[in-house]
Order: sequence, then structure tokens, then C-alpha cells
Amino acid sequence: MPTIEIKTLIKADLKTCFDLSRNIDFHQQSLEHSKEKAIAGRTSGLIELGESVTWEATHFGIKQRLTSKITDFQSPNYFVDEMVSGSFKSFRHEHIFTNLGNNKTEMIDKFHFKSPFGILGKIAEALFLSRYMTNLLITRNTLLKQKAEELSSNE
Repeated sequence: MPTIEIKTLIKADLKTCFDLSRNIDFHQQSLEHSKEKAIAGRTSGLIELGESVTWEATHFGIKQRLTSKITDFQSPNYFVDEMVSGSFKSFRHEHIFTNLGNNKTEMIDKFHFKSPFGILGKIAEALFLSRYMTNLLITRNTLLKQKAEELSSNE
């Protein structure tokens, strides 16, 4: 099972980073390029433990739906969303936040996933899917960092 790990240093407080990361409205804004939209379950605001959201987005030119559920939640340091249904065979996305002091937060994403289609899925992972998912997470985290730092500087 491939795992993508991305660390992002953010000049903002822990709670701002944590809440922004689980904010459905911000998530939609950060992935506008894939037309990501929450269409069922929790469709706006801050998602909580046990809640699910169904996303509709276009990836690789194909409109897709994916439902994920928050399966672990330890505010303001950690939460996990796991796929309930969608294009992957499975995924588990860990969001880890550490207060570094002086209004700085380290955000770590650990994205574990399995592709469908057996050996063809493994080939897709190696050829393009791991890189695509890494770039998607980096794009989202860059925008999250910018927004959190903007919000923090306005306080």
C-alpha cells in the first residue's frame, strides 16, 4: 500500500490550522481546479467525528464520487478520514498537527491508499497515481498554509 507523507510548516496557531483542514467550504475552494464539491453528508462547515461527506470531482477527465468518514478525531492535533466508497480500493488519510511554539504549526499528511484493478492498479500507482495524489495534496496544503497565515496575521 503506497503512503504519501507531506510536512508543511505554517506560521499560524494550531487550532486555526486544524479547523481549516477539516473545513468543507475551504476544501472545496482549495480544489476548485478539479471542480470538487460536497454533495451529500456534511456539505459545509467543520466536519466532526463520525460524520461523512460525499465529494463529486473531475479527475483524469472523469467525473467521480467519493465518500469519506471521519474515523478518529483528537482536537486539535489529529483526525483521520477514510474512504467508505469511491474509486480507490481503499484510503486512509491521517492529518497530524504539532504546535511548535511561537505561533507555528507543523502539519503532516499521511495518505495511505490502494488502487483497484490488481496489477493494473499497481502499475497506475507507479506510473502516475502516486505523483498525481502527491501534487493534489501539495496544492491543497499550499493554499491551506496561505489561508491560515492570512487568518493568523489578521488577529
